[in-house]
Amino acid sequence: MTKASSSTINPEEAAHFGALAADWWDPKGSSAMLHKLNPVRLGYIRDAINQHFHCKSSQFRPLTGKKALDVGCGAGLLCEPLARLGARVTGLDAAPENIAVAKAHAEPQRLDIDYRNEAVEDFGDTGFDLVTSLEVLEHVDDPQAFVDGLAGCLADDGLMIMSTPNRTALSKILLVDLAERTGQIPRGTHHHDQFVTPEELELLLNAAGLKVLDTTGISYGPANGFSLSDNLALNYLMTVVKA
Repeated sequence: MTKASSSTINPEEAAHFGALAADWWDPKGSSAMLHKLNPVRLGYIRDAINQHFHCKSSQFRPLTGKKALDVGCGAGLLCEPLARLGARVTGLDAAPENIAVAKAHAEPQRLDIDYRNEAVEDFGDTGFDLVTSLEVLEHVDDPQAFVDGLAGCLADDGLMIMSTPNRTALSKILLVDLAERTGQIPRGTHHHDQFVTPEELELLLNAAGLKVLDTTGISYGPANGFSLSDNLALNYLMTVVKA
């Protein structure tokens, strides 16, 4: 990929995640925490899809006929479920290693996903019914330009879902100090000063012509793992639409 001047991709962050690509799909590997987090995120996304597109929870493929874009897709942990929900999925990622692994994983399952090693700011396609970007904002150099890029891809009546860690004392203890020290997350994955609070993210979204419909926290407990919560201190999801 030729990195254009508009890109917010941090080369060091891209290299870090690219080095983890080989075992991205291993639920006990370096992305184990994402595998534990994914069902919670998928549940939230499915509920948002049902509400926004007026789908019944019993529908197996509520995104049939719709375009979905996942930005910062990694090796496809979210792209593949979205494809199974019926969407025509495009996945963007800064690390070419991730794109290679994503394509290799999707091919034997006959999932037709358009994976691209490209920055959202340089991406020319628009009119996506669903735009997602989960645990990515905290890794970019210019959050406002990144959010502007996401907004530019969203259809006027589309749905956007974002998630990111909150910048709190709790997130520093659990996601940086504890998780990285104990090997639950590879060292260097998170930089606490780059975390974004819900209030800050809402301002970024508003500046991009978007509005927030819902903000829901993700909490963690040793007994039950990750779950949706009213507590935003650790991590949070947002449902977003055009203003």
